[in-house]
Order: sequence, then C-alpha cells, then structure tokens
Amino acid sequence: MSLPSSSPQAAIIGGGPAGLIAAETLARAGVAVTVYDRMPSVGRKFLMAGRGGLNLTHSEDFERFVTRYAEAEPILRPLIEAFRPEDLRAWCEGLGEATFVGSSGRVFPKSFKASPLLRAWLTRLEDLSVRFALRHTWQGWDAEGALIFTDAAGRIVKREPDATILALGGASWPRLGSDGSWVGRLHGKDIAVAPLRPANMGFLLPWSEVMRSRFEGEPLKRIALTFEDVTVKGEAIITADGIEGGAVYALSGRLRNAIERQGSATLLLDLRPDLSLETLTKRLSAPRKGQSASTFLRKAAGLSPPGIALLRESAPQLPVEPDALARLIKAVPLTLSGAKSLGRAISTAGGVPFGELDRNLMLRRMPGVFVAGEMLDWEAPTGGYLLQATFATGLAAARGVLSFLRIPDAALTSNPASATRHP
Repeated sequence: MSLPSSSPQAAIIGGGPAGLIAAETLARAGVAVTVYDRMPSVGRKFLMAGRGGLNLTHSEDFERFVTRYAEAEPILRPLIEAFRPEDLRAWCEGLGEATFVGSSGRVFPKSFKASPLLRAWLTRLEDLSVRFALRHTWQGWDAEGALIFTDAAGRIVKREPDATILALGGASWPRLGSDGSWVGRLHGKDIAVAPLRPANMGFLLPWSEVMRSRFEGEPLKRIALTFEDVTVKGEAIITADGIEGGAVYALSGRLRNAIERQGSATLLLDLRPDLSLETLTKRLSAPRKGQSASTFLRKAAGLSPPGIALLRESAPQLPVEPDALARLIKAVPLTLSGAKSLGRAISTAGGVPFGELDRNLMLRRMPGVFVAGEMLDWEAPTGGYLLQATFATGLAAARGVLSFLRIPDAALTSNPASATRHP
C-alpha cells in the first residue's frame, strides 16, 4: 500500500503497543505515519511481557473489569468501551494468533508468546506503509515547534508533522526503552506531570540471614494477603530483600501509598486461606507425639518449609496454644519497609494527568500533540488490564488525531479489529 504525497503526516514517538496500534489506526485512515523509537527495534517491553505468556486482557464481566482502574475508571471507561477485551482478542486473531482463556480468566495467545504476534503486526504495518525511524532519540521541540531527534550518529533531525502522538511509556524496565526522560521535556512546556512511581512491584523486608540464604526464590502457593480490609488470594515469591508476586502486585498501589504516608506498612499473610480458623485450631489441637515443631506444622497444618520459616521469622517463639498458633498462621504480619525501585517494577504510576488533556487525549497547551499509553496518569494490576488500557488509549489518541486533522469519519472503521475482519 502506498500513500499519496499529499497525505497528512503524523509522528508517533514510542514503538510500544500504544504507539503501534495508533500507527495502524492512522495508516488505515490514509495518514502517512512515522514511528520514532530510540531503541534499535520496537516492542521490546511487549516481548518481555510475553516471556511469561503474554497476558493480553481478561475475560471477566466488563463492569468488574473497569473497576480495576480505580480512580482512573471514569476517564478510561469510555476509551475501553470503544476497544473492549473482545475487540483486542479479535484484533489478535486477525493477525493469525488465536487466543484462549486461562483458568484464572486471563486471556493469552495460544502460542503463549509475544514474538509471533509482533512479527505479524509489523508485517501489517509495513503493508500499510508505516515508516520506522529507529535509534532516534526524542529531544523535545525547537523554538518554532518542530520535533527534535538525535539519530544513531548523533546528528540532529527535525520534523514538522501535522500531528504527534507521544507514547514513550513510563519508567519501569528502562533498559527496554522507557526511561521517563520525557518528563523534563513536558515540564519545559509548562505541562504538569504527576511523579512517576513504581506499580506492580515487590516490597522490601528485613529478612534474617537464614531466611535470605535458605528461602530466596521459594514460592508461597495458595496464600491470601490482606491490607486495608482488601484480601487477595494467589501466590508470592520470597526474594533476597523482600517479597513479590501476583498477590503482592494486586495490593501494590495501596501498600506503596501507605509506605509513602507513614514509612512502613504491615501486610497480613494467610498461609491456609482454604481452612477456617476453627478447622485449623482443631487440627493443631491434635497430640504432637514427639514430633518437632516443623514436622507437626507440616503434617497438621499442611505448611510448606517457606511457610514455616515465615512463622518463625515473625514469632521466633511460636505460640503453644492451638488457637493462638492458628491465628498466627491465618495472619502472619509482614512489615514492609519500602517498595522496590521503579526500574524493577512491572509498570509505572503517575504521568500526564488527564486534566492536561482534552477528551481526545490532546494536550490542551499544545494543539496537535496527543498522549497515550503508560505516559498517562493511571495504573492497574497485572492480569491483562495493563495491556488493555494501553491499546485502548493508543486507539483513542489516534482517533483524536483523525478528528484534529478533520479526516471524515467514513475513513475510520469502528476499531482495528473490525478493520481486520472487514478489510
């Protein structure tokens, strides 16, 4: 597909999912698109996410789904309604990657990988005449409003597109391309940016040497974590300096905020959420018959060695009374001293507040400049919610560009998924 030289020009800065879905949407509508990225290839964090199976989205009821975005729900709801989980699945399948729903309700490609999907996507973008300018580092704008880049050779490159979408990501996993350096460039234009903070991250705990040396990397399976009256069932992993894992990530925003307010947060760990306190107390009331404490806890309470070690970490002198011991097993206190660094987090909280944007995600102070993806000030737990909103905001920004360029609505299909089904 070739575009006429008179086609409107759009620059997309950032080659992650938000930028690429925006590029696809604009190119389908006849816009000449160039994607700029400072890395030698695009989609690096997308590929990293695929190492664990590429959790695309979630199959739960939509009304429950959108609550996962917490304070950002009112703003993100219409954007996700315009590109729902089923649309993301259809788009994926249109690229030849069938999807399936896992036992937890999470949605994955059947290949369980990101690389086949990304390859097919890049082929489609090439067919749509999308250009890529790699190893181009965005430096901001010059005095006349032109975009400034430095290329691989360190030369200054200036571009003056008709519209720009900023999709540079947050600041987690900076070695993959998103380092948050864009914050200063927006501040230079008097655009507010909420501080970038870690999201979906682990937390620090002052483990004993025994805990670190013997149980680093050990999983805690079928547990429940409680903080501020919110309980999450799942799994966690003991690390050398603390704890992380899916159940921890689900509470990470609350925990992070509490630590910022008061310097620490106490997380309650239920090692046997499948047993009631009464049932566990009854089991622990059985005669020990000369068994060691560890053997008794393993047999009577079904605790794993890491679980037993956590009990001893929180209470070196374990309670003798069955009811007190049962209460400890059901609520092991873990005092978190801090969050792990933003560079080690799965995602980023903070970013450009929605108040700086109009309903089309265009910066109010900079007409023709739009923002999408993780640069925006929202956060969500893992489970498919991150990618879903990233795609949805990328699509919304692209539609904002089309409105700004006054491209007739007839040039825009309802979403990329339907465009795939009905070329």
